[in-house]
Amino acid sequence: MSLPVKTRQWFYPKHDSYRDLTLEEVSLPSTLGSNEVLVKIHAVSLQFRDLLVSKPNYPRPLPPHLIPCSDMAGEVLSTGQDVRKWKLGDRVAANLLLDKVDEELTPEIAARVLGGPLNGVLTQFRVFPAHSLVAIPEHLSYEEASTLPCAALTAYVSLSSIKAGDTVLVIGTGGTLGAKHVINYNTTPKWDEEVLRLTGGVGVDLVVEVTGNTTLERSIASVRMGGHIAIVGHLASGPTVDLVPPAIRKSLTIRGIYVGSVKQFKAMNRLISANPESTRPVIDKVFSFAEVHAAYAHLESQKHVGKVVIRVSGGVERSEGSG
Repeated sequence: MSLPVKTRQWFYPKHDSYRDLTLEEVSLPSTLGSNEVLVKIHAVSLQFRDLLVSKPNYPRPLPPHLIPCSDMAGEVLSTGQDVRKWKLGDRVAANLLLDKVDEELTPEIAARVLGGPLNGVLTQFRVFPAHSLVAIPEHLSYEEASTLPCAALTAYVSLSSIKAGDTVLVIGTGGTLGAKHVINYNTTPKWDEEVLRLTGGVGVDLVVEVTGNTTLERSIASVRMGGHIAIVGHLASGPTVDLVPPAIRKSLTIRGIYVGSVKQFKAMNRLISANPESTRPVIDKVFSFAEVHAAYAHLESQKHVGKVVIRVSGGVERSEGSG
């Protein structure tokens, strides 16, 4: 099989809006490093972070000519001479933090993030370090598997402290499915009181906090004595919350979650494979590679229930799904 020599990719000529994204064709490296893998990308899923990266006020420095997006699924086309784990045709996804193989996290590892500052995956072909890849569950399509690297893995790591029978409160999840109780903060602004009512005054075992300072005080009020809070995002700004007194008083474990490792990704995929239907990702809509601007606009509209996916292979076929 002849290998591709060029790839089509979307990039930012400037960072004002996702509408600036421009399609170009560039040459691929003529040779692979000894531990590198060339992957044909079949599908990419969008994250809220991808919208943030598109804006001029993104809080971290980004390189010029950035290729966006971090979450993909594809197939191995070629491997470097020292790669033993992967072979032609293997179905894979890449970890968001390319070098986070296990639980060790250093500033150097934390800096190597797909989709900014490293070039991302909104391209037909990309070279990855062999250690950054994981095999995707066999029963999932490429579109479904592309949703796993960030959203699914973050959720999996966030839930690592719970056991059967525990109660979990997930904050700020407009697209959540399968909740036993839903509390609308617009109609119930003191939602922590409702959480306590639903739990008989005890509080939940775990809060997954995605909003930040604006909800953190109520999250602390909602969790039981000795409970856990997993902070996975800070979507809204607000006054800084002093965590020390309530953390001591309630003997809380408060943990920041920065996605996960390759090791955790593999463990999550084993769980997904063992429970194929109950863990199947929910996709709202699939767009073609030519419809990148429309895909971003759909994500920005917040009308989706489930993931927004871009099918990279296959050219300009029509979009699928709801909407």
